[in-house]
Amino acid sequence: MRVTQSMLAANSLRNLSKSYEKMGTYQDQLATGKKISRPSDDPVVAMKGMHYRTNLTEVEQYQRNISEAYQWMENSEAGIEQGTQVLQRVRELVVQASNGTNSPEDLKAIGAEIKQLKEDLVGSANTQVAGNYIFNGTETKKAPVTLNADGTVTVLVDKSPFEVEVSKGVSLKANINSDNVFSEELFTVVGSIEKALTSGDASGLDGLLSDLDRKMDAMTAERAELGARYNRLELIEDRVMKQEVVSTRILSENEDADLEKVIISLTAQESLHRAALSVGARIMQPTLMDFLR
Repeated sequence: MRVTQSMLAANSLRNLSKSYEKMGTYQDQLATGKKISRPSDDPVVAMKGMHYRTNLTEVEQYQRNISEAYQWMENSEAGIEQGTQVLQRVRELVVQASNGTNSPEDLKAIGAEIKQLKEDLVGSANTQVAGNYIFNGTETKKAPVTLNADGTVTVLVDKSPFEVEVSKGVSLKANINSDNVFSEELFTVVGSIEKALTSGDASGLDGLLSDLDRKMDAMTAERAELGARYNRLELIEDRVMKQEVVSTRILSENEDADLEKVIISLTAQESLHRAALSVGARIMQPTLMDFLR
């Protein structure tokens, strides 16, 4: 086959163009730190990257959900602790009022303090987190307990569990059973104690004290159950954090360029390009001016 000058020139230009393209690819990898800049560069890497990135996004969402669950549980714990302290103080006052040495005025004073404790108990039952009532099941926009003008308490507690998805296929209850903590029966017992003391009658306090003890036991049991779920949430959080580390590593291995190899390849390609330019300059057709010199 006869090789003409135009064929040599065309091949030289084509090879130079490919050389520029390779150098451009290496420069893009060096600038972005990624193996590809568009899906067409490597469809397999692009498809795997989409899958790995979806997994990482899911893990990040689970971490946000876990943070919310922590917020609910920790505030529920604080509310139960506050309620327990209030009931413990009510119990102390009931025992004090039952010793038979108090005058009617003393009983009324104790009743006045219990009234204040009852109102504080209402405040604990209506604890809010980010505008949501955490002791009212899924009815988070409604207050579970209402203190009426006549001093009575209305309790409308929703018992539905407020569940948060903390891992793939795993949902964890973030709230408590408010009927075991701030129930209508509890406020009835406290209200009856207040009424008895305000009227100066301490004869029925023993029975009310037993009822109060049962409600305190129920509150303690609910707190223990909440603590068990909190411990489980910590285990789930540890597992999700490990998943994030693994997902991030796999995504990096799939998409990130090996900068050392890229630099070596770019340097080698630059040397080849300079050699191609030098050879191309020699094989080009001499001009008329070259013959006249």
